[in-house]
Amino acid sequence: MNLPNKLTITRMVLTPVFVACFYIPVSWNMYLAGALFVIAYLTDMLDGQIARRMNIVTDFGKLMDPIADKILSAAAMIMLTAVGLLSPIATLITISREFVISGFRLIYANKNIVIAAGPLGKLKTLTQFIGITLMLFLNPVFVKCGVPVDQIIIWISVALAIWSCIDYIVKTNRAAKAA
Repeated sequence: MNLPNKLTITRMVLTPVFVACFYIPVSWNMYLAGALFVIAYLTDMLDGQIARRMNIVTDFGKLMDPIADKILSAAAMIMLTAVGLLSPIATLITISREFVISGFRLIYANKNIVIAAGPLGKLKTLTQFIGITLMLFLNPVFVKCGVPVDQIIIWISVALAIWSCIDYIVKTNRAAKAA
């Protein structure tokens, strides 16, 4: 098994550990969960870069990498919603977007139509990561300046989730018509 696939598996293993740490009854549980979330996210950044640079892209990686990403992000958002740090609307919109995109990918993959993640989707992922990380670390920026930076960034990621979903659907439909 190559390094990028090992990183994807590491992310999958870290997700339940992250969830468990979130619920440990100690005062610093959020910081521990936040650190694990950051480590897991970094494996996501690294696995794709390494796979492309070393030309070791695999079917396993193509399939499991996005699944691992979605499970990690969804787990974080659901937990943050459960403790009242994140709006259920933001969580519902973001997770719904992931189901829509995944559905389109499955339907059109059978027709050999594959649309790669675009810049909007990547920006959505980045803003989502920053917002979730700030929430997990109890938004130290808000404490310093009195502005709910975590909430602002999460709602930007929600707007990007909607925009990137529409963009993906349009691009996929165009590709299907051209095929």
